Amino acid sequence: MSAGEAPERGTERGAKTSVEADQRVCVGAGLCALTAPGVFDQDEDGLVVVLEGEPSGKARDEALRAERLCPSGAVRVGRSHG
Repeated sequence: MSAGEAPERGTERGAKTSVEADQRVCVGAGLCALTAPGVFDQDEDGLVVVLEGEPSGKARDEALRAERLCPSGAVRVGRSHG
């Protein structure tokens, strides 16, 4: 990263990636569980379930991709400093 460039989302030093999912808006498409199987699953009704609330490495990258692919916006991946 060169001077003046912003770090990619979720990659700042000291930042943790946090994952949340809202079953009230989930449509059960399952893209989250297919894209990031170590982070998301589906319950018996097909709704999103978070398996790993603070993924790192490859799982973090997969969670970010799942957030982009989620058709209902039920999946949210953010940063928290800790």
